[in-house]
Amino acid sequence: MNTKGKITGIIANLVIVETEGRVAQNEICYIKHGQERLMSEVIKILGKKAYIQVFESTRGLKVGTEVEFAGHMLEVALGPGILSKNFDGLQNDLNKMEGIFLKRGEYTNPLDLENEYEFKPLAKKGDTAQAGDWLGEVTENWIPHKIMVPFKFNGQYKVKSIEKKGKFKIEDTIAVFTDADGKDHKVSMIQKWPVKLPVKAYKNKPRPFKIFETGIRVIDTLNPMAEGGTGFIPGPFGSGKTVLQHNLSKNAEADLVVIAACGERANEVVEIFTEFPELDDPRSGRKLMERTTIIANTSNMPVAAREASVYTAMTIAEYYRAMGLRVILLADSTSRWAQALREMSNRMEELPGPDGYPMDLPAIISNFYSRAGFVYLNNGKTGSITFIGTVSPAGGNLKEPVTESTKKAARCFYALSQQRADSKRYPAIDSIESYSKYLEYPEIVEYLNENIDSKWTDNVHFAKDTLLRGKETFEQINILGDDGVPIDYHIIHWKAELIDFVILQQDAFDKTDASSSFERQSHMLKKVVDTCKMDFEFDEFEEVSAYFKKVINLYKQMNYSEFKSDDFVKFEKAVEKTLKERRVDKTEDKETFDEEKKPETKKSEEQKEEQK
Repeated sequence: MNTKGKITGIIANLVIVETEGRVAQNEICYIKHGQERLMSEVIKILGKKAYIQVFESTRGLKVGTEVEFAGHMLEVALGPGILSKNFDGLQNDLNKMEGIFLKRGEYTNPLDLENEYEFKPLAKKGDTAQAGDWLGEVTENWIPHKIMVPFKFNGQYKVKSIEKKGKFKIEDTIAVFTDADGKDHKVSMIQKWPVKLPVKAYKNKPRPFKIFETGIRVIDTLNPMAEGGTGFIPGPFGSGKTVLQHNLSKNAEADLVVIAACGERANEVVEIFTEFPELDDPRSGRKLMERTTIIANTSNMPVAAREASVYTAMTIAEYYRAMGLRVILLADSTSRWAQALREMSNRMEELPGPDGYPMDLPAIISNFYSRAGFVYLNNGKTGSITFIGTVSPAGGNLKEPVTESTKKAARCFYALSQQRADSKRYPAIDSIESYSKYLEYPEIVEYLNENIDSKWTDNVHFAKDTLLRGKETFEQINILGDDGVPIDYHIIHWKAELIDFVILQQDAFDKTDASSSFERQSHMLKKVVDTCKMDFEFDEFEEVSAYFKKVINLYKQMNYSEFKSDDFVKFEKAVEKTLKERRVDKTEDKETFDEEKKPETKKSEEQKEEQK
């Protein structure tokens, strides 16, 4: 019989319950309010008192109201039918909800129990299986959806029977397993798993490092991310996070997209619901939504739902990773999740950390980010979750606790600049402030040099150095004026502008420039770096800007042309021709200088002999 209790205190969404029996940390419970049953979660236990966070509005609750504990943690239903759906943080199918506003205490089944799927067995009678092994597959949209041994199974099991190819509902029994004690267990296409426990259907083996291709040059070229890696994008309002996320969803090298809109404004979440179904998928030629799942809750929903949404999204991503798929998980924005943690921590009167956030905020964020990664499955196949979160620091302050805590967990930092956004330089990622710790891994450097270009990392470091020098010279030009600095300063500044306009900036609304392959990036980076290493001669500083603007325009036309097409080659030749106009070949000058010096050197030696 389930444990029961009664409410003894209410502080907004935090409710204190006097329990009549045993309860567990993170256990789900339901508050009986009239005809409504309000889902809640235990977040703290002190003796017989259980502190629970309610996922619904607590308006109208009274002391003495009965509470019933469910005996399990917050779970998600895993099975065919998750893709193309819009869920809330509790995995309620929002499309099944009636009315304009969500009704308190209304919960819907996330999966369609009546739909039939064509099941194809992959295992056979007599096989030995364990948690996460593939039993068969069905087609979900156009994705091969693997039916797996439930993750809760411990140890080895024998397949007693398995259904032949045919159509089944997700609750139908498709296989029967026998455990070591001889007990039979029926398995269907659906299983449940607690969202706060990582899915471990894989082996611990050294991982190979491979670059996660996003198609965005400022990320792939200057600060690349490894497949199964982690990164985050902090930035102020209006700096282009949404468009950047859309572009990542469309063009990143991933099989599936999971989006967690955890606490965004209602209008921004509505934009996701309305825009994503209209986006075309360049990988399949179909709609992007067919390989996307959205977990959403708005900022005016109870704060506890924000925490549930990020964990629900991660668990769904782990489920598809166990199928051997590459998943990209986008969370927007984890700042709202951290604010929810702060509110609940304050209500429990815990010792506050910086800005009132929980003292263990860095540990909570690190534990969550650590669930991403590249894994080997039991059958030797691989799967990955590449996690990119966005942070919305108040006033664009990148020194606030959420940003600083996320920096410790994420390996890539892509800082959006308000100044770049205001000057319409998109993506507005500040290449100087941003970094990728993966470039410090010798395995990553080796992969880049072997698979892309032998001088790739050298060119990247040269480009970053040029951008930094360009920023310094631009500041001096602003202070001293155009005619107050040497012409060389103008040349350095415009070389940095060349890298900025050609490599860093990208047009997300252009069919060709929206995504750039590594082959194309390598070609363009080499061309631009070679140009920046050239020496140029100008008589007046006005000539510098006019000349480099011409070169930049030709390079940008290359970006808008299909790679290695006739137009691309035409503009490439035009660049080479333009560069010859002002280029100074210092090598020839040096040889001439050396030839002129030789007689003088010889003469001086003869004079020394005469003196002797």
